[in-house]
Amino acid sequence: MPPVFWTGKLSLPMKFVVNFNNLFAWITGNARDTAAMKQRMKLGYEGARSDDVTRYDELGLRHYTKIATELLKGADLRGKEVLDVGCGTGILSLLALQQGAAKIVCGDLSEYMLNQCLTKATNQGYTPDRLVTRQVDAESLPYEERSFDAVISGMLVGLVPHQQEVINEMTRVLRPGGMIAFSTHAPDCWWETSDATFKAVPKHYVLGYRVEYWPRNEVHIQRMLKQAKLVDIRIRKLFWQDHFETGGKAYDFFAAVSASWWNAKFPPDKIEGISKRIRNYFERNKVAQITHDIILAYAHKP
Repeated sequence: MPPVFWTGKLSLPMKFVVNFNNLFAWITGNARDTAAMKQRMKLGYEGARSDDVTRYDELGLRHYTKIATELLKGADLRGKEVLDVGCGTGILSLLALQQGAAKIVCGDLSEYMLNQCLTKATNQGYTPDRLVTRQVDAESLPYEERSFDAVISGMLVGLVPHQQEVINEMTRVLRPGGMIAFSTHAPDCWWETSDATFKAVPKHYVLGYRVEYWPRNEVHIQRMLKQAKLVDIRIRKLFWQDHFETGGKAYDFFAAVSASWWNAKFPPDKIEGISKRIRNYFERNKVAQITHDIILAYAHKP
């Protein structure tokens, strides 16, 4: 079962409020309905409830390229057949191809993101013998054992309910001697924007709703890799803070890269008004700093 209580940083008052709500979500069963959790995430990144995701690359490309570049510094993918789990718009995959990967299979739950990935790959001249896309559920990958030389993933693990199952699946489809390399959210990641959003959102719409976000620390990640029976485990941190010109611009970035998937909990005719309310809160309170606290993890299959 996914963690009931909030696993990241929040201000003390909001952590109390959020955890009380999360406990209520567990009692009512909402926090255990992982199928609904994944569906809400999918709807967000499909752009089903807002157009925030359409600005994903416009506002998030520099951010995710920085993470992808750092992750691949620790992974030699030259000549390898690679699976990218949760590929998004293909930022990590395309960089891996540029660095010599032989072929990338790009998997994601969102068809919209897969279409963006394929369009970018085609525009860059990549053909299906180098890059293909497929809709996948990271907790149940549609591939045989020992299908890939390497498995990579960028900022997915913190957004899935059964994190150990995802790592187990990555391990299952990996060939012996192959590498897993992924980035994920650490506890301080995006805490300012999460805190501000919780404060600004109308509470009656999210009563009994456990947000689909589970950042982890190094100890948790190492434990999951060991449980998957991986070896040569290496973990390092990437930490920086972005300072935006205004709170509104910080909100725009946060909404784009998260695709505001929690909009699935709001009545469709209220989403635009609630989004404006949250953005105005960012502006009024000058929430213009965003912390990026990232774990980079590597391991091999014996």
